[in-house]
Amino acid sequence: MLLLHAGAMSELRKELIASVGQQQARRILTRMGFASGMRDAELARKTRGTSEPADAFVVGPQLHMLEDCAQVEPVRLEFGGADNVFYGEFLWYNAWEAEAHVQAFGEVDHPVCWMMIGYASGYTSAFMGRFILFKEVECAATGSEHCRIVGKPAEAWPDADELRPYFEADSIVGRLLELRDEIEAMRHTIACPRRTADLIGNSAAFLHAYDLISRAASTNVSVLLLGETGVGKERFARTLHEMSPRKDEPFVAVNCAALPDELIESELFGVERGAFTGAHASRAGKFERAHGGTLFLDEVGELPLPAQAKLLRVLQEGEIERLGDERTRKVNVRLVAATNVDLQKAVHAGTFRRDLLYRLNVYPVTIPPLRERTGDIPALVDAMVRRFETLHGKRIAGISDKAMHALKLHTWPGNVRELENVLERGVILAPQNGMIEVEHLFIGNFSEAAQQHSLGAHGALEATRQSPQDLAAAVLESGVSLDAFEQSLLQRAVERANGNLAAAARLLGMTRPQLNYRIKKQSD
Repeated sequence: MLLLHAGAMSELRKELIASVGQQQARRILTRMGFASGMRDAELARKTRGTSEPADAFVVGPQLHMLEDCAQVEPVRLEFGGADNVFYGEFLWYNAWEAEAHVQAFGEVDHPVCWMMIGYASGYTSAFMGRFILFKEVECAATGSEHCRIVGKPAEAWPDADELRPYFEADSIVGRLLELRDEIEAMRHTIACPRRTADLIGNSAAFLHAYDLISRAASTNVSVLLLGETGVGKERFARTLHEMSPRKDEPFVAVNCAALPDELIESELFGVERGAFTGAHASRAGKFERAHGGTLFLDEVGELPLPAQAKLLRVLQEGEIERLGDERTRKVNVRLVAATNVDLQKAVHAGTFRRDLLYRLNVYPVTIPPLRERTGDIPALVDAMVRRFETLHGKRIAGISDKAMHALKLHTWPGNVRELENVLERGVILAPQNGMIEVEHLFIGNFSEAAQQHSLGAHGALEATRQSPQDLAAAVLESGVSLDAFEQSLLQRAVERANGNLAAAARLLGMTRPQLNYRIKKQSD
């Protein structure tokens, strides 16, 4: 049995209420008391197992008094029989929990002896072999001279369903995660106007691209988004649309590479009835549907040459002509094109019109690959994990340092899209209210994420795919002294942690004082 000073327990109770709120504190304290009562019931069985049931039962109230929780006075006690009935009524004088609550918060209008009620319920439930629910019908914290508690089977209480959750196991981590989500939601409502929900980053390359689309947003200039597959070109296009005066008009996205050559002109420019076999009705194309808004043409380099000629006319004249129709229709569309191919090479190869390239290349914006903005990975991870938590109904405590380190080491050939896929898998595989670990992210061969550090030709640390056994051999073969290697290792860890010594120590698997000692030793 662990005895705590009443003053210390009172202070702990006060801090708990202040930290997690009254409802969650009540739940925790009730569960603590319930568990304590069940253990004391086991003690009662051992010490008075051969006694009369009534004599054995009073061990609980006696222990309560011994632990200086309250002076207990039985009022009525009935239990046993064929139906295993129970009814218990007791008075508590000088209940410590009521006194502690009044001292901390003053008199209240509701009972507050949560831990003591939990104890009575846990003790009696274990003793009777069924859930016995005690309620505090009078409490000294409300101004009464004493506390009065009544216990009977849960099904005998009309409000048992309201009280039962206080006795059931509940994860404090889950509750804290809910609070964190609420705070994040509030933070987004007052977020800096230089950020949108779809675009996240603070690296220089990202901010440069963001600044360019911000400047273009208020104009009608056609924008050409350049970058590798998966860098988020459509998200930049949507952000450009949302920041522009056209934000209340349609945003229409078309993947040119996904459309067959024979259908792409009808999809973009529309078709009149009877224009070709199967055209049973007239249909507007993407340009007409995007009238007044923004049309995003992804993989524009895949357009066939006839479609490129018509696209050039739209850009020059602002009008389209449906297939099978001689009439022209005026359209007011902001065009945003995107490609991951070198259009200059396509021009030389004869697969892309030079005049169209000049028309599209008025305002190019290059979106950096993820490997060039690894400093943005933590913020991206946080936002994506929150989104996938909602999507899959999971609660995640966060991502481990080792897993984050692995994400930063990965080369990300699929860029942000690949990161999304990896994190969605991590959220699904991680335990409820648990941490995302490396094994949840990279299944099987960890690829680049499993890289180890070794020495380069000049004694500097470099990421390689060598096994840990090869690292020692690399150090010996490099001819670098142990002191030089240690100094290089410490410097690299501090740089990777952006000067945060505690984070650098975690990367090296040591404590901060140990790291401080080694750094000081190197400088001496």
